[in-house]
Amino acid sequence: MTQPPALAGAWFITPGHSPARFPAALGSGADVALVDLEDSVPAAVKAQARQDATAFFTSAAGTRPVRGVRISSPTTRDGILDLAAIADYPVRPDLVLIPKAESARDFEITAGALDAPGYTPHLYALIETPRAVEELPSIVRADRIAGVAFGTADYATATGCSKDWEALLHARSALVTSAAAAGIHAIDAPFFDLDDLVALRHESERARDLGFAGKCCVHPRQLPIVTDVFTPTSEQIAAARAIVAAADEAGGRIVRVGEQMVGPPMVKAAQALLARVAARTPSGVSA
Repeated sequence: MTQPPALAGAWFITPGHSPARFPAALGSGADVALVDLEDSVPAAVKAQARQDATAFFTSAAGTRPVRGVRISSPTTRDGILDLAAIADYPVRPDLVLIPKAESARDFEITAGALDAPGYTPHLYALIETPRAVEELPSIVRADRIAGVAFGTADYATATGCSKDWEALLHARSALVTSAAAAGIHAIDAPFFDLDDLVALRHESERARDLGFAGKCCVHPRQLPIVTDVFTPTSEQIAAARAIVAAADEAGGRIVRVGEQMVGPPMVKAAQALLARVAARTPSGVSA
């Protein structure tokens, strides 16, 4: 499975019971914008949030940002009600984030409720429990899974660990490894200290270097930093183009580019980088 490059980068989530925030979320510059029907929505207004969220999906599919929804767990009453409501939306989400995912059953339920002729949304697993980390090899091979995202808050609560990078490194590494083995994206958890933008950049860079394809944001001020970290630099783009061009000229043989020897893995990485750039570049604009 090859994950669409458009689903990488900065993700932004906004509460479903606050429709006044929808225009800002959709115009924030995020690569993926999600409306939340789960944890950020109080129980008393969940029904209203399901109705209000229809306004989040007003543009044709395929426009940027990719528009998604985080439902409640499909094994709960709220999740079932979420799915029933979404199935009747005039314009349905491109992406569905499934929280507390722990088995292929979560995808069977979600796809069974939403899939329709001409409509098969990207389904992402939110990995946020110890059991989910243990079951990652089977979860990432579930039918219809498109990617995984990490939820540090619930995971740290369940394990009793801190939310520091070192304490969560094992879970993050497992997530990236399993996702890579299945050929899907892994998206890192939000950074919850809204005022420490230096630490946000540092954690984003570590997540990128570990292999995550993007990171969630919970406040608009976080988006420029996360976008910058996960956007290839002009130097990286030029190097990738040189690698691809040299490989094409060499007919797939190992070739020297600058001071390094370049083989198939480097070429594949360069092609993936250029695909991400193309996905984020408006038509007719040179990167």
